[in-house]
Amino acid sequence: MIDLTTLEGMDTAGKVRSLCAKARHPDPTDPTCPQVAAICVYPDMVPLVVAELKGTGIHTASVASGFPSGRTSLDIKLEDTRNAVAAGADEVDMVIDRGAFLSGDYLLVYEQIAAIKAAAGKAHLKVILETGELVTYDNVRRASWLAMLAGGDFIKTSTGKVAPAATLPVTMVMLEAVRDFRVATGRQVGVKPAGGIRTSKDAIRYLVTVNETAGPDWLDPDWFRFGASSLLNDLLLQRQRMATGHYSGPDYVTVD
Repeated sequence: MIDLTTLEGMDTAGKVRSLCAKARHPDPTDPTCPQVAAICVYPDMVPLVVAELKGTGIHTASVASGFPSGRTSLDIKLEDTRNAVAAGADEVDMVIDRGAFLSGDYLLVYEQIAAIKAAAGKAHLKVILETGELVTYDNVRRASWLAMLAGGDFIKTSTGKVAPAATLPVTMVMLEAVRDFRVATGRQVGVKPAGGIRTSKDAIRYLVTVNETAGPDWLDPDWFRFGASSLLNDLLLQRQRMATGHYSGPDYVTVD
C-alpha cells in the first residue's frame, strides 16, 4: 500500500533508479517481500520510472497542476497533466487551489478538478487537498466531496511540503466522506494519507481506522495508499525482527 516518493529539486536520475530498484525488491535478502504500490515523481522523471518499472505491475505516478502550491493558470495545469500522462504516468497527483477554496469559490475548485480529470484521461487522478492549510475538519469534508463529485479517483491529504501533513483525525474525516459518497452515489473513491507516517505502529493505527470507518473494502492498494517512503524502512526492520528475533538498525536498510 506504500507509494515511494521523491519530489525534490535535487532529484537525479541515479536517485530515481535507486528508488525504483527498492520498489521492485524492498528487501533483496527476502524474495517474499512484496513490492510497493507505486513510485511518485515529478513529470520529467516519469519516462525513467516507466522504463525501470516495465513489467513489474508497479504504478508510475506523477505530480502535476503546479505542485505543490497549485498557483498557476489552468492552461498550465492541464498541459502539465497531459505531459505526465503522455510520458507514461498511469496515476496523476494534482493539488487543489486552496486560495480559491478558502475564499469560498467552490465552483472554481470543482471545475479545475473536473478539467484536470478530463486531461488525465484513463490515468487515475489523486486530488491533494493539502489539509494542513484547510484549517477545519468541515473544510476537509467539503473539499473531499468537491474532489469526489468532480471525478477524483483518490483523495489525498497532503503534498508533504506543508505541516501538519497527514493526521489520523483528518484521515478519519476523509474516510467518512468516501464511505458516505459510496452510499450516496454507488462509486468508490480511494484515500491516501501522505507525510508524517513513519512507523509500522502508526500504519496499523491507520489501517484499523480504515477498517472501522470506511470498511474492509478499502483495505486494498487500489483504494488505500500510504504516501510515506520512510515507513517502508521501518516495515522492513519489523519483518527482519519477525524472522530473526532481533531488531536491526537503520544500517540494514537503504537510505532513500
